[in-house]
Amino acid sequence: MPRLPASLEVLRQRNYRLLLSGQMVSFLGDGMVSVALAFAVLEIGGSASAVGLVLASRAVPLVAGLLVGGVIADRTSRRAVMVAADLVRLASQGTIAALLIAGVADVWMLAALSAVTGASTGFFVPAGTGLLPAIVAPTDLQSANGLRGVGMASGAIVGPIVAGVLVASAGAGWALAADAATFAVSAAFLVRLRVPARDAAVAASFLDDMRAGWVTFRSRHWLWTFVLWATFANVLLASWTVLGPVIADRDLGGAQAWGAVLGAMGAGGLVGGLAAIRLRPARPLLLAACAYSVDVVAIGLLAAGAPTWLLGVGAFALGAGGMLGNTVFESVLQRHIPDKALSRVSAYDWFGSLALQPVGLALWGPVAAVGGIGTALWIVVALQIAGMFAVLAIPDIRHLPADPEELDAVPAPAA
Repeated sequence: MPRLPASLEVLRQRNYRLLLSGQMVSFLGDGMVSVALAFAVLEIGGSASAVGLVLASRAVPLVAGLLVGGVIADRTSRRAVMVAADLVRLASQGTIAALLIAGVADVWMLAALSAVTGASTGFFVPAGTGLLPAIVAPTDLQSANGLRGVGMASGAIVGPIVAGVLVASAGAGWALAADAATFAVSAAFLVRLRVPARDAAVAASFLDDMRAGWVTFRSRHWLWTFVLWATFANVLLASWTVLGPVIADRDLGGAQAWGAVLGAMGAGGLVGGLAAIRLRPARPLLLAACAYSVDVVAIGLLAAGAPTWLLGVGAFALGAGGMLGNTVFESVLQRHIPDKALSRVSAYDWFGSLALQPVGLALWGPVAAVGGIGTALWIVVALQIAGMFAVLAIPDIRHLPADPEELDAVPAPAA
């Protein structure tokens, strides 16, 4: 392999290349879902509230599966957990696609099968967070996460556009069929990994392991406060997911317009991922909090009734900030949390961040029905700004160092 820039040296590692290759294909399918599933509901006569219900049906089991999945991943083979989750998602998404293509789908069917997909994702995510440090050196983690972010963003660029074309020309079922196939590809790459053997876990009950993960999570003030803020922020950001397709369908020309907006969001994610590969922030949580907070721009433009091109600019900022923030935060987690507890702590992180997202997915449709879509979105903007100032006021968020060995230099929080 030719000489690579220092930030890309991680690509020399076979295990990482296999993991990244499978994930990049899967991310393409993930990029289709945000468009295809929402418009599948609208295609069979569902309302904005029905879109929220189906998306919430996917999100609730995902959240519920995280804690169980985190414990299982720390106790067993993380790779095996990921492969099994991919195969279940292949079956559930494939069934949704078949029902839509056959013309016999109903909203409750989409909700039930989306619940299966969500639960499997809840097992996959903490296992994936725990697997990466086992195959990548600590100094390469942010580059590895950044490249993964680039793959995710690439899927988010291409996926919505392809889905928009497929929905408009052939129907949502075909986009979901393509998504199902990507899980098979991901599983095929995962089974080829050669993962180093882990030390045998000390025998303990399932609940004891879950409790130990909670103790590790709550003992880090920087971690639980950041996750608490993320919980609040994700409830608000659910308004983009639920109300955006409705506005696109009503005012912007339909699925292709919304696909283009989400494609711009993916392009922003690509830029955010590329930035994360190179950046080495001394205070990573401060950077992550600022990066996440740019989502207020996108929601504000949606509330103001911006045209598609301007909404795309806001979506670009949303994608860039979200990807940069996610990459930096996940690298912090992988450096600061011991390997033996990493999947469980990651599960508590994801659980906390997403626990109330289903509430947001179910909430904003009815709120918009009562007060109007514009009013609902301006409420979101105001709450987002308040949350941003609250998290930046926390000393641990502003001062946590990138290197765990520097923790002694972090000022203690004011009494």
